Amino acid sequence: MSVILRLTRRGAKKKPFYRIVATDSRKARDGKFLETLGRYNPHLSENQVSYKKERVDYWLSEGATVSDTVKSILKKGL
Repeated sequence: MSVILRLTRRGAKKKPFYRIVATDSRKARDGKFLETLGRYNPHLSENQVSYKKERVDYWLSEGATVSDTVKSILKKGL
């Protein structure tokens, strides 16, 4: 199984927020996932990114890949 860290879309129409999740790369964007790792809200100017650093590091050590969007979000959150 190939694990990827990516976003799932949540929220109302025209007001989305996103969860950062670890999931099988073959699953749908909003399908089942292995673990929720954090949140990203593009509508807030402050604290728009929050995530569990130790769990992200764990999945990366297990060989998970990271989507381009999550990679840039994690850089902003540091």
